[in-house]
Amino acid sequence: MSETVLKINNLQKKFGKLAVLKNITFSIQRGEVFGFIGPNGSGKSTTIRILLGILRANGGSATIFGQDVWQNAVSIHRRIAYVPGDIYLWPNLTGGEIIDLFLKLNQQKHSTKTDELIKQFHLDPTKKARTYSKGNRQKVALIAAFSTTASFYIFDEPTSGLDPLMEEIFQKNVLALKEQGKSVLLSSHILSEVEKMCDRIGIIRDGQIIETGTLEDMRHLTRTAITVEIQEPLTNIQHLPSVHNFTPILTADKTNKVSFTVDSENINQLMEQLVKHKIISLQSTPPTLEDLFLRYYNHHEGGGEHE
Repeated sequence: MSETVLKINNLQKKFGKLAVLKNITFSIQRGEVFGFIGPNGSGKSTTIRILLGILRANGGSATIFGQDVWQNAVSIHRRIAYVPGDIYLWPNLTGGEIIDLFLKLNQQKHSTKTDELIKQFHLDPTKKARTYSKGNRQKVALIAAFSTTASFYIFDEPTSGLDPLMEEIFQKNVLALKEQGKSVLLSSHILSEVEKMCDRIGIIRDGQIIETGTLEDMRHLTRTAITVEIQEPLTNIQHLPSVHNFTPILTADKTNKVSFTVDSENINQLMEQLVKHKIISLQSTPPTLEDLFLRYYNHHEGGGEHE
C-alpha cells in the first residue's frame, strides 16, 4: 500500500473578502512527482505558503507526513526542502557560504554531492551574491535543496531564470529523487517540464483544482492533429462529429492532402475510414499537456472569474 506524504482536502484561503483558494483537494504519494500547474494569480503560491506554515488556511485541511501543516510546521520542516521562484540572498556572502548556511539551517553538511551539484550547475561559489544574476541565485537555492536529505521537496517555479541546459540538469536531479523514493511537488508554468517529469498533474484555476490525474488519463480530453495524403477525396471524413478544423492543403501534384484534428478517443474509428481511401502518407501529432491546459482555460474563459 502506498504511503500518502501530502494530503489536502477542500483547502480555502481568504484575504479580506477575496477568496484566493476556494477548493483545493489533492494528494501526493511516496515516490511521486506531482505537477501543480496554472497561471499567475491562480493560487499556486498561496497553496504552497499554507503547506509551509507561512499562511493559515480559513478552511479545509492540509497534512504532510500525517501532521497538520500549521500546528506541526517545525517538525515538518525538518523533513522537507523548498525552493521558491524568486530567491533573495545575502549580498555580501558568497554563493558557497550561502549554500553552506542553508544546509546548516537544515542540520545538514556540505558534502561531495554538494560539490558535484556546484559543477553540474556551473556555479562559481566564490563570487558574492550581489554579483549573481537571477539564474545564478536560483542555482544556489537548487544546489542547497538537492544537497539536503529530505523526504519531500517543494519547488515553486524553480527554473525561472535558468537556461535550457540548466533546466535539463534540474530535471535530471528531480528524476534522481524519484528513483530514491522521494516525493516532489513541482509548481511550474513550463508545461514541457511538467510533462517530462510528473507522474500526475493538478490544474488550478481561480483557486480551484479543476482536474487531477496522469497525463495519459487526460489525453482522451484532447485532440490529435492529423495530416494525411490519400488517393481518393475524403468527402465523408470531414462530417464526422469527432473531426475538427478540417483543412484541404494544396499540393504541386494535386493529390488529396488534408489536415484536421480528431478527438483522441475516436482515432481507431477514423483510421478505419482513412484506410478505405488508400493512404499515401500520414503524420500524427499526439496531444501535449499544453493542449490540455489551453482546453481547460478556453472552456472556462468568459466566466467573469478573478484572474
